Amino acid sequence: MTEIPRGAVARTARLASLPLGLAGRAALGLGKRVTGMAADVVSADVQRRTAEHLFSVLGQLKGGAMKMGQALSVFEAALPEELAGPYRAALTKLQEAAPPLPAASVHKVLAESLGADWRDLFTEFDDKPAAAASIGQVHRGVWADGRQVAVKVQYPGAGEALRSDLNQLARFAGLFKAIQPGLDVKPLVQEIRDRVTEELDYELEARSQTAFAAAFAGDPDIFVPEVLASSPRVLVTEWVDGIPLSTIIASGTEEERDHAGERMALLHFSAPARAEMLHADPHPGNFRILADGRLGVLDFGAVARLPGGHPEVIGRLTRLALAGDAQAVLAGLQGEGFIKGDPKIDAEAVLAYIRPMLDPLAEDEFRFSRAWLRAEAGRLANPKSPAYTMSRQLNLPPSYMLTHRVTLGSIGVLCQLEAKAPYRSILERWLPGFAEPEPEPENAPRAVVKRATKSTRRRKTAEDAA
Repeated sequence: MTEIPRGAVARTARLASLPLGLAGRAALGLGKRVTGMAADVVSADVQRRTAEHLFSVLGQLKGGAMKMGQALSVFEAALPEELAGPYRAALTKLQEAAPPLPAASVHKVLAESLGADWRDLFTEFDDKPAAAASIGQVHRGVWADGRQVAVKVQYPGAGEALRSDLNQLARFAGLFKAIQPGLDVKPLVQEIRDRVTEELDYELEARSQTAFAAAFAGDPDIFVPEVLASSPRVLVTEWVDGIPLSTIIASGTEEERDHAGERMALLHFSAPARAEMLHADPHPGNFRILADGRLGVLDFGAVARLPGGHPEVIGRLTRLALAGDAQAVLAGLQGEGFIKGDPKIDAEAVLAYIRPMLDPLAEDEFRFSRAWLRAEAGRLANPKSPAYTMSRQLNLPPSYMLTHRVTLGSIGVLCQLEAKAPYRSILERWLPGFAEPEPEPENAPRAVVKRATKSTRRRKTAEDAA
């Protein structure tokens, strides 16, 4: 394999095998039912085989297909345990493995990107890839100054493959319901498609990673490797040694899983305040736990830019919901465009829909778990549930789409870790509006109050402009 197959016809043929394979397995399931095998056993068997086939094809194709599989893999924790167990490996293997490019193809990209004398930049370069991802693979090397480095090389044809895959996967959205009923894949495909151009540009990724590295320089909890060189298709950064988060999910101790979960939450909520960006690709392959306990963060191709940090209104409405102020929550959601249409919508029903999602913040410590996520997924996806009916009346504004998807993905990882941590205190420190506001001094000068109000108004205007 010298490059990703670019042709839409060839890639579509491979993707088209997915619904055909599902149809065959469904027919096989029907045959088993005729012979008397229990329906629930047939369903589990069909789901297992579908997942194995699905993620095998997505992994072989790389490009947008593999990226879609990685995005879906973080939702594994929401699957029923009797189904999640048999094919958990099929889901998670995408997070750090894919068929490699041959060395000759890698050398060609390096020469085109870093110059014909690219080898002079390194004292060592390993032709065998250390890791592979959706649009590139990583090689290990030693920089001229002696530092261990990671060299990310983009697959030739990655751009064409991404666009072709995402167009086709949108047509096959119904297939994904076979492994996760109730999952609406189309918005996820559209959101990934919207960010394709950014993720293909490694120079843009280098600028994002440099900003993160500066924001977290010397931090005792989070480590972001320094960028040493970049071009549109090659990125050279410091190497990060550590335990992959996927390993901790699979076999970590309770203490290790709790520690990793706390660091993940800290990154998610502190980065917008410190870097004015959100790391937007939270699958476990992008994280390591270093020997000193810090969370090593990799892959900044997908980021959400948040000038001014997290919107204050999100923290404030979360605090009001926990306090049970239904009318204030309803008014805030309507003001932000989360609720459109019916002005007579029941405020208490809206609060009842939201409140169970906030259980992790209602107490000083909370343990995320697969069981908790499955219960929430079931509550929201069951057509007979009041929550399902309420969800049809709600709207997710486009400006919140990416941060919403990243938050859901991060929650999925925390549930895979089954991590216990003081999440509430993390939000109190880093999410604007969440902490109880300090009371104003009784004799505060009016001029001070006016200046504060004007400052708040300027921040709001900047957020709207962004």
